Amino acid sequence: MSARFGAPRTAPHGASVVTPKATKATKDNLAHSRAVSAAQPRGARVRTRAGSTFGRIFRVTTFGESHGGGVGCVVDGVPPRLNLTREELQFELDRRRPGQSRITTPRDEADSCEILSGVGLDGVTLGTPIAVLVRNKDQRSQDYGEIAVAYRPSHADATYDMKYGVRAIAGGGRSSARETIGRVAAGAIAKKVLHEIAGTEILAYVSAVRDVETKSVNHATMTMDDIEANIVRCPDEGCAQKMIDAIDEVRTRGDSCGGVVTCVVRNPPRGLGAPVFDKLEADLAKAMMSLPATKGFEIGSGFDGVLQKGSEHNDEFYMDSEKGLRTRTNRSGGIQGGISNGEMIEMKIAFKPTSTITQAQNTVNRDGQETELKARGRHDPCVVPRAVPMVEAMVALTLVDHLMLQHAQCNLIDAGDMTELVQGNMPTLYDVDAMKAAAAKAKSNMSTKDMSQAFSED
Repeated sequence: MSARFGAPRTAPHGASVVTPKATKATKDNLAHSRAVSAAQPRGARVRTRAGSTFGRIFRVTTFGESHGGGVGCVVDGVPPRLNLTREELQFELDRRRPGQSRITTPRDEADSCEILSGVGLDGVTLGTPIAVLVRNKDQRSQDYGEIAVAYRPSHADATYDMKYGVRAIAGGGRSSARETIGRVAAGAIAKKVLHEIAGTEILAYVSAVRDVETKSVNHATMTMDDIEANIVRCPDEGCAQKMIDAIDEVRTRGDSCGGVVTCVVRNPPRGLGAPVFDKLEADLAKAMMSLPATKGFEIGSGFDGVLQKGSEHNDEFYMDSEKGLRTRTNRSGGIQGGISNGEMIEMKIAFKPTSTITQAQNTVNRDGQETELKARGRHDPCVVPRAVPMVEAMVALTLVDHLMLQHAQCNLIDAGDMTELVQGNMPTLYDVDAMKAAAAKAKSNMSTKDMSQAFSED
């Protein structure tokens, strides 16, 4: 906590503490720091963030707590003139919502979204921030009485107290998976941009639950319908029932289990990512590890690659008659040197067992006393079935941000006609032919009175 030099400040238990007066050298250093900061270009200053915003150009900020009034997001940097409907966002949110089946949390939330800004009445994005809100309806805060003082083992309860000295007890606040509603809504927008620009398709599925693992899914041909055909979201029907049985086994005993989500990106744009610190797989790793309950990330051959020699692991190049430069294998997972090469991007994300279980466990309370906790509340016995749309969303957000960065840096020089970039995106304000065409159309279609009524702000 900062205080002015020499000014009294309040210490714990109300004790008054006076900080030492600043020396001349300290004041000179502060003055020098302020002068340097003021001299820097505005864009060059360091902007501190408190951890709720993701992305650089396509920026998403999520808000809300599990048992608060609602949760949602603000998405800035969305391209204007994109056709976008509430139903497109709702489709993804319905895949994420609780209460879908017996192997998910029984909390009954419709998760109906409201688009509050950034989209015009005609369903076209305006280029301004898009705010999305989902109101919480089925909170049961009384179920969290025990954890008001006792920390759930392996949960964020203790670390939130360590960091903030206060926490939202009911529902886990920001550590709850309900925070991901904002990510999934924003991801739906990112998915649409990627599909319209590059025909990119992002699909994730459950590839493992406990020791039940599928290795027979064809990443080139699987479909969304294949993934959504069962409650565990595994397109391998033979394996899906075994996964469901594995979840049921721990669920009926008040326990939980973990699993793996595999995600593939088909038709990714080439050239995404940057050398050194902003490698595409580095940003994907951060995106995946920011999701609740994640404990591991692999791309391409992952850890299995260490078992091979270079001659076995290298992806040899060849020329395809339709797509040009390709690789015969894809152990790189579609990314080489931190930059996408146009091959399918393939990754795996490990999720730990849900930490909140109804079995009795030893723990410590906020007063530092050892105790026993038997948690209540409604929780997923295994998070991976509902994590599938969360993974897809974070992959989409990462890729669309890199796509916009790529266009901003690498597509300016030698890009051809740059009239719209220089003059603006409204040709009727500078192009004579466009002015004449617009004038002729206006005379034939709409009177001044009609126009006034159509665009009235009342």
